[in-house]
Amino acid sequence: MKMRNFLRTPAWVALCGAVIVPGLLLPGAVFAQENYPVKPIEIVVASSAGGILDTIGRIAAHGIERLGQSGVVKNMPGGGGTIGTAAVARAKPDGYTLGAVATSHSINPGLYANLPYDTKRDFVNVTQMVELTNFLVVNPAVPASNLKEFIALAKEKPGTLTYGSAGTGQSNHLSGELLQQKAGIKLVHVPYRGSAQALTDVVGGTLSAMFVDALSAEPYVKAGKVKLIAATGLTRSPAYPDYPTLNDSGLPGFNGNTWLGLVAPANTPKDIVDKLYAAVRQEFESTEVKARLIKQGVTPIASTPETFTSFVDEEIGRWRQVTQAAGIKAN
Repeated sequence: MKMRNFLRTPAWVALCGAVIVPGLLLPGAVFAQENYPVKPIEIVVASSAGGILDTIGRIAAHGIERLGQSGVVKNMPGGGGTIGTAAVARAKPDGYTLGAVATSHSINPGLYANLPYDTKRDFVNVTQMVELTNFLVVNPAVPASNLKEFIALAKEKPGTLTYGSAGTGQSNHLSGELLQQKAGIKLVHVPYRGSAQALTDVVGGTLSAMFVDALSAEPYVKAGKVKLIAATGLTRSPAYPDYPTLNDSGLPGFNGNTWLGLVAPANTPKDIVDKLYAAVRQEFESTEVKARLIKQGVTPIASTPETFTSFVDEEIGRWRQVTQAAGIKAN
């Protein structure tokens, strides 16, 4: 067969399609990533509007605007954060759908038998945005003013001190379980549908104690309506440097702080993740945002994607040990 006739055959056309077309498509894909973003970026917040995760998610959305496109928050509460997080796992990995997640993101793998996603496999971790200090507080009538006295009282009267939480499996419930395991005491857990009513009942004397976010608790501490036993971090909070932690009050290694982070669907290109991280980091490291957050007991972190990935892995293992030791499973 002559060469010019071969060039017209179906075999030659197919060969061209196999070799040339992929090469032609690649520059377009690279061009799209280099020019990312070209449309608004949605952050799915796995909680209701108005809460701390929503607030921090909106700060991240504002940071994303540094990339030249709008950041749009979409609230998807329910299922202990699993509904919104599952939506992110199913999203196209193109950098236009992100997820704002909380400590429950690392608790849920040990809590739910059948999560609709794999926390390690189905996400790329962008950054841990912030860390939040919590307080262990008691009603003023409880005859304990520090951790040593609280533990001694619990050992003297096992099963008589109660502590409230935002619900079974929530971070402040598990902080109470961690306290019992580390201190060798027995408390009675009373789950609520949110922390606000539980704190009200600690103030009123219906409950003995609870772990609660510092921002909500500090006004009651200052007013003498609850007593502060200790804060929850491994180090003292920049916002509350005078308040001792459980870690330095006799329970080394105790960490009941909570955190909020930003994730993307698995297989989101690294260069896109890096752009998102850089924009969000600048927002949380800005002088104005940092000062405002620290004043509210929130510590900006803005960790790298790699550091956040290692942190999430450690948190999954840590909280799984707590839930397994306590025999806790989600209903």
